[in-house]
Amino acid sequence: MSLYSVVVPVYNSEHTLEELYTRLKDVFEHVMQEPFELILVDDSSRDNSFAVMERLRAQDKRVKIVQMARNFGQPAAVLCGFSIARGDFIITMDDDLQHPPEEIPKMAKVLIEQPDVDCVMGQYENRKHNAIRRLGTWVQMQFTSQMLKKDPNLELTSFRIMRRFLVETMLSTHTHLPQIGNLLVQTSNRIVNVPVHHDARKYGHSNYSFMHLVRDLLYDITTNSIIPLVIVRDIGIISFVVSILLSIWYLINYFVFGTTVEGFTTLVLLILAYNGLILLAIGIVGEYLMHVLDESKKMPTYVVRRKDVDD
Repeated sequence: MSLYSVVVPVYNSEHTLEELYTRLKDVFEHVMQEPFELILVDDSSRDNSFAVMERLRAQDKRVKIVQMARNFGQPAAVLCGFSIARGDFIITMDDDLQHPPEEIPKMAKVLIEQPDVDCVMGQYENRKHNAIRRLGTWVQMQFTSQMLKKDPNLELTSFRIMRRFLVETMLSTHTHLPQIGNLLVQTSNRIVNVPVHHDARKYGHSNYSFMHLVRDLLYDITTNSIIPLVIVRDIGIISFVVSILLSIWYLINYFVFGTTVEGFTTLVLLILAYNGLILLAIGIVGEYLMHVLDESKKMPTYVVRRKDVDD
C-alpha cells in the first residue's frame, strides 16, 4: 500500500474545512482503501480557519496542521506542506471545495497504471471561475508555453497528484517567489492532464483578483524569459537603422535638391521617442535587477509560526 499526502493551502476557509476532511476521509477509506495524511497549511487566515484545523487535528492525528507567521501566498504554503509530507504520492488541491475529492481516484489510477507519468493534473471540464480568472489563466498558459517550452495543450492547475521525487526536487530549488506549476514543468516533461469536475464555490469569493493575475504574469515573464529584453533590443536596432536611413535621406535632399527640414518638430518627436524607449528599457532592466536582489537576500520562502504534525 502507498501513503498519500494531501497538501491543502488554507486561507479564510473556516466553512469548508470540515466538509473537505470528511470527503477526503471517505475517498481514501472506502473508495481507494489506502492510507493518507492531510496537511493543512494556514496562510495567516483572518477568520477561524486555524481553530477548525486544531479541532480536526484533535480528532484525527492523520491531519497535520501548520500556521504561517504571515501571508506568504499559496505557492509558499504548498512548499511548506511539501516539507512535511511523507507520502509516496503527493496531492495538492484548493481549500474551497472546487476540487472534488471524489476525482482523486481517477487521477491516482493514471499515475499508478502509467509508470512513465510523473504528474497528473486535473483538467477542468466545466470551469467555474469567473470570466476574468479564465482569461487570465488562458493568457498565462500561452506565455508559459512559450517561456518554458511546454506542450501548449497541457493545462497547469493546482489540482494535481505527483510522485515524491518531484516534490523533493522542488524543495531543493530555492527561489524567492516559487510557482509550483512552473517548477513542475522545469523538472519533468512527463505530465499529463485528466478531465475532472470543477465545482462552484460554496462560500466567499476567489482571492485572485485581476491585478493579482497581472502581477503573477509579469513575474513569470521577468523570471523565466528574456523576451522583453529581446523586444527592447530589436526596437533599439530598428530605431538606429531608421535614424541612419532618415539622416542619409535628409542629407541627400539638402545637398542635391536644396530642401531644408523643419528641425523643431523632428527634434521633439525624436527626443520623446528615444526618452520613452530608454525609460522602458530601464524599467525592464530594473525588474530583472530587483529579482536578482530578492534572490541574493536568501529570504525564507515561508516562516512557520507554530505547528502540530507529530503522531
